[in-house]
Amino acid sequence: MRLRVLEDPAALAAAAAREFAARAAHAVRARGRFAVALAGGSTPKAAYELLATEHAGGVDWRRVHFFFGDERPVPPDHPDSNYRMAREALLSRVPAGSVHRMRGELPPGEAARRYEEELRGFFAGERVPRFDLILLGLGEDGHTASLFPHTEALDETTRLAAANPVPELGTTRITLTLPVINAARAVIFLVSGGGKAEALRAVLGGPAGGEDPRRYPAGLVRPGGEMLWLVDRPAAALLNGG
Repeated sequence: MRLRVLEDPAALAAAAAREFAARAAHAVRARGRFAVALAGGSTPKAAYELLATEHAGGVDWRRVHFFFGDERPVPPDHPDSNYRMAREALLSRVPAGSVHRMRGELPPGEAARRYEEELRGFFAGERVPRFDLILLGLGEDGHTASLFPHTEALDETTRLAAANPVPELGTTRITLTLPVINAARAVIFLVSGGGKAEALRAVLGGPAGGEDPRRYPAGLVRPGGEMLWLVDRPAAALLNGG
């Protein structure tokens, strides 16, 4: 695990865009394609906009295959849709090899089932899909993707995508599961803002004695590949040396 503290959200977004572009180039050279799962939120959006502008000519977009880490139960043109955000910031502005959205307009259970089928089709021959990169965020409650504290999907060991009821929000989200996230070649967390400082401290510090690790789901992300945390200074305020 590596941690990089950036001065502000703009610096964080720039670093994330550079990491994405570099890893895309490496994956295309090594394997002929770059499979990435996108995150939602304002910090990834800024990074996506940089990819569509400053890095537009530095990525072989036709070999980039886009997936999503999670989605809300809304249509693709809804303001809350992660797909809509990514489409407006990046996907509509580059000639992507393929885009695989979670169908939030469907009942969540059906949407999760269809996404699992899509994953198995694209990653044919792999028991668990191995993404080249998965981008994740961190909520103030410690959630990541749509893996919320003490929710059912945290216990999933075989399914690739799940419909995860979130009672606190009165909704059900569609999310990649921990087996998929932890199989990735690389996971990059993007964390911005002082409101995330306590959750970040808890996740990076590990569970205290007797504390349920499911309290901070981001702490359950332990990929077999590389894990990089890109955080801005306010988010790092409670870390040693933050």
